[in-house]
Amino acid sequence: MAVVASAALAAAAAAPAQEAGGSRRPIVVRGAGATFPAPLYETWAKRFRELNPDIAIVYDAVGSGEGQRRFLAQTVDFGASDAALSDEQIASARAGASLVPVTAGIVVLAYNLPDLGGPLRLPSDVYVDLFAGRIGVWNDPRIAAANPGLRLPARSVTLVARQEASGTTFALTNHLSAISDAWRDRGPGVGNLVSWRGPVMLARGNEGVAARIKVSQGAIGYVEYHFARRLGLAMAHLQNRAGRFVAPSESAGQVALAKNVTKMPTNLRLFLPDPDGADAYPIVTFSWLLLHGQYANHERAVALKKFITWSLTDGQSLSRELGYIPLPAEVASRSLAALDRVE
Repeated sequence: MAVVASAALAAAAAAPAQEAGGSRRPIVVRGAGATFPAPLYETWAKRFRELNPDIAIVYDAVGSGEGQRRFLAQTVDFGASDAALSDEQIASARAGASLVPVTAGIVVLAYNLPDLGGPLRLPSDVYVDLFAGRIGVWNDPRIAAANPGLRLPARSVTLVARQEASGTTFALTNHLSAISDAWRDRGPGVGNLVSWRGPVMLARGNEGVAARIKVSQGAIGYVEYHFARRLGLAMAHLQNRAGRFVAPSESAGQVALAKNVTKMPTNLRLFLPDPDGADAYPIVTFSWLLLHGQYANHERAVALKKFITWSLTDGQSLSRELGYIPLPAEVASRSLAALDRVE
C-alpha cells in the first residue's frame, strides 16, 4: 500500500487534539484510490496545507478499484478513480455519490529496447495485438514495417500490467475495445482487472509497472505519463483515430480533451476511448474524486470542499509541471457546480 502523505501530514494526523500554545488540532480528511494522479494529489495536499495549516489531506494510493470499495464502504471521506463509478455503484452508495473530475492525463506505452536507434512507432492494430498476445517478438514484420531503420531485436515481447484493479487498466482496455472489435468481443474486453494473454509480468501501481519496465529488457507496459517521464522510459508514438502517429505529451492530451469536451454528460462521467482530433493523443482519461452526497461530519465536509475548490482553481496551475493535463475551463466550472451540491 502506498500512502501518499508527507511526513508533515502524517504527523498532523497523529498530533494531540490540543497542541502546545493552545493551537487546535488540524482537521484530517482521508481519501484513497487511484495511483494515476497520486503525485499530483500529494503536491496539492502539501501546497494546500501550507496555505491552510488547520486542514490535513491524507491520501492512500491503493488503486482505483480499492478506492471505489473504500468509498462505497464509507471508510474514507473521498475516493479517487480513473474509471469513475458505474450506475450500479452510484445507486448502491448509501450516502449518495457525486463524480467530480479534477484532473486528466494520458496513458503511455513505455518500453525497454536499448539501442533501438529512434522512437518506436506503433500502428493501432499492432499495439492491440501486442497486448492481446498475438505478436510475440519485437522484430515481427508488422512492427518492422512501421519502423524502417530501427534496430528491432529478435527478442520476445513481455507485457507488464497492473496486478490490482486499476483505473489505468480501465483506460487502456476501454481504448483497445473502442478500436478493436476482436478485443471487445473475444477478450480480454474492458475492465479494471482483465485476463492477459501471453507472457505477463504483474506489478502494483503505476510506479511498480514503470519500475518493472525500467529493469526488464524486451518489456512493454502501460503507465501514466508522469511515471514514465520521471524514470526516463522510452514511450511509443501511437497511431490515433486520424491515422497519425503522435508522441505522448501534455499538449497532445490537451488537444484530445479540447476536441471532445462538449460530450460531457450531466453526471460528469465522460470517457474518451478513441478521441477525435488530428493531433490528439489516443489514450487519454479524466480522473475523478468520488464524493458522498451527504456527510455526517460537517466540519470535514467543509474542509474537503475547500480543498477541492482550491484544487480546481489555483491547483490546476501545478498540473502541467507534473505531466498532467489542466482541466478545460468548462469542465472545471461544471466540477465546481457539482461540488456545491455536496452537503
